[in-house]
Amino acid sequence: MILTITLILSFLVAVNFLLLIFSCNKTPKKKESNKPRIIRTEKPTPTLVSNQLPANRLAATGS
Repeated sequence: MILTITLILSFLVAVNFLLLIFSCNKTPKKKESNKPRIIRTEKPTPTLVSNQLPANRLAATGS
């Protein structure tokens, strides 16, 4: 009984590995394109934008 279960499980594991090795879901290897990298020497200064309302105009909270 134990020998039969062991043989069946071993067979299923072997079939699983064979299916894993010979599966058809292989993706093609993509070649990297040799595009030149653009290097920017000047960085623009970021503009800070505030989302806060002025103190005298507060938004309604709904409560």
